[in-house]
Amino acid sequence: MVDELEMEPLEDADGYRRIRELAADAVPEAMVVVHTSGMVAMINSTAHQLLGLSARDIGRPFQDLKISCHPTELRSAVEQVQKEELPLVLQQVPFRVGPVECLDIHVVPIVDAAGGLLGVALTFIDVSLARRLQDQLEHSNRDLETAYVELQATNEELETTHEELQSTIEALETTNEQLQSTAKELETMNAELHATNEELQYINDVLRLRTGELDEVNDFLESLLVSQRGGFVVMDRDLRISVWNDGSAELWGVRTDEAPGQHFLNLDIGLPVEDLRGPIAAVLAGDSQEETVDLDATNRRGREIRCRVSLTPLLGRDRETRGVIVLVEELAT
Repeated sequence: MVDELEMEPLEDADGYRRIRELAADAVPEAMVVVHTSGMVAMINSTAHQLLGLSARDIGRPFQDLKISCHPTELRSAVEQVQKEELPLVLQQVPFRVGPVECLDIHVVPIVDAAGGLLGVALTFIDVSLARRLQDQLEHSNRDLETAYVELQATNEELETTHEELQSTIEALETTNEQLQSTAKELETMNAELHATNEELQYINDVLRLRTGELDEVNDFLESLLVSQRGGFVVMDRDLRISVWNDGSAELWGVRTDEAPGQHFLNLDIGLPVEDLRGPIAAVLAGDSQEETVDLDATNRRGREIRCRVSLTPLLGRDRETRGVIVLVEELAT
């Protein structure tokens, strides 16, 4: 691609540079490019908002920027990638700005067609949702482990009781009268043991139910991780929003902590949601597995855009439609 751009007429250079700048700004993740000289070569618009950078920082030494050492030491990471020319990923780095809680930072070498190193690209990816879901999953697992330990303790107590019962039976066999009396006691104990076994069966049923719920959480997490690009919204059959990603917040100005629980068609945003009522109904009714609509909209900055809205059903493990997944992509104009 670099060779092809160099062969185009010189008067198109500004146009190609503008396309590259717009493409970088269209990336939903924050990106900073550092030249091999150590100077900042590029900062996209998402990095301006998330990292507190501005166009004035382009051309400055990277080591002079606060982001070079906060939220973690990045200067050594940049030096390592420049030296080894191999990608480096810093996972789940704590970083609290607005709804963002942690980041994955990808440090990648940039080379030309001849293999020469031009610089290093740093991409800051918000993984807060995945981290929260992982924490919830770990918490559920701990609850299950606690229940299992309690179940084991109950089984051990039952085994001890059974051993004591056997010992009592052997002692009561010395006389016929004691045996008759003990038989009645044993019937009572057996009834209690039966009731205890029923309680244990109930606990096992609850554990199986918890396992099913964890499977649904895993399916839901995998669906989000695979599908999350652009504006991403998940709603239930009543059109109440359950997931509203950062891309949606960036497009329409409704924060990720404001949207959940709201009725999708009642949102006051620049997207003409009323035009989606029919396609949503078709997806919920099972008449369509995917609906795609191109709409004119106004983003949160007041800019007129053309976007493509894709709607697919949110399926449960029983393959029943539980809601609708909405993906909004801004089309190039």
